[in-house]
Amino acid sequence: MFDNLKKLHELKKMQDEFKREKLTFEDRGVSITMNGNFEVEEIKLNPELSIEDQQEVVKQCLNKVREDIQKTLAKKMMASGIGF
Repeated sequence: MFDNLKKLHELKKMQDEFKREKLTFEDRGVSITMNGNFEVEEIKLNPELSIEDQQEVVKQCLNKVREDIQKTLAKKMMASGIGF
């Protein structure tokens, strides 16, 4: 039981660390910043692009930054050595 409590404490600590992790992806002047809890922290648009182009680039940026943060967090989980 103590081992389970220790693992829960380690997971909570890791979750707090993940929230501080931030990644930004930028394409054609549009950028999205997301934290390790998959919360969008910042969106910067490019007013030189049409509305349709901005919408497409925002979608691409969101998908890419989510993918990148997932990979980063997975690497950290694997490196932590926490077994489940």
